[in-house]
Amino acid sequence: MNREEKIMKRVQEHYDYLKQKGYEIVFLALQGSQNYELDVYDENYISDVDTKAVILPSFEDFVYNREPKSKTLVLENNEHIDVKDIRVMFETYKKQNVNFIETLFTEFKIVNPKYKDLVQPLFDNAEEVAHINNNQAIRCMAGMSKEKLKALKHPYPTIVDKINKYGYDPKQLHHILRMNDFIKKYAILRKPYKECLIPDNKEYLIQIKKGILSEEDATKLAIETDEDTYDVKTWAIGFDNAPDEINQKGLDILNKIKIDLLEKKFKEDLGVK
Repeated sequence: MNREEKIMKRVQEHYDYLKQKGYEIVFLALQGSQNYELDVYDENYISDVDTKAVILPSFEDFVYNREPKSKTLVLENNEHIDVKDIRVMFETYKKQNVNFIETLFTEFKIVNPKYKDLVQPLFDNAEEVAHINNNQAIRCMAGMSKEKLKALKHPYPTIVDKINKYGYDPKQLHHILRMNDFIKKYAILRKPYKECLIPDNKEYLIQIKKGILSEEDATKLAIETDEDTYDVKTWAIGFDNAPDEINQKGLDILNKIKIDLLEKKFKEDLGVK
């Protein structure tokens, strides 16, 4: 199997796993390095396949006001599936976080045939949704860079082995560099979101992720790059408190799709034709 086939095989396995668990899936989409063409598969580094799934509540869940599901399932091979009720996921899309918006652009997704026609407008209008609030998107990019900088040398249980080996986590550094590339394309060059997802310096970032830099050089590069990202954010949205411009078309698309999907599911639950 080639790269694409191997990735889709794992995505299908995630989808099948959720079906066995009884979730009513709208779609399941890949998240992470494969979407940026930064995935690696060699003897020293293997990229996980992680996904996000949008699910529907039952009519009973809705009537009894049960808390919408939002949880992360960890598989035996340590791959992750983020499971989100459609109400949670669509509100998260409005917040413009890159890690969620990217699921609208990935080539690696599975859509439940039952809901394909209703959800297709979400993917057809992905750019509208990705630009609901440009300033908020830019703040999210800069915020992610700052989070990765804080994590660069923090001995979290999942990365402590890398801290011990390199003195820092190379993956955090590569994310800092990736966000810098992203924010410049999005805020300055105004490129389509799908193009922003793929960094120009892919090979370099892959080497960074493998830990080619010393701790001293990595720390210096991380700080300087994060500062540059913050400068771009400041240039793009300024210091003032003027209200953000909201793309109403993007909001309307999300709201209509959410209503249409919930209506179909609830009619089915109630046996209404």
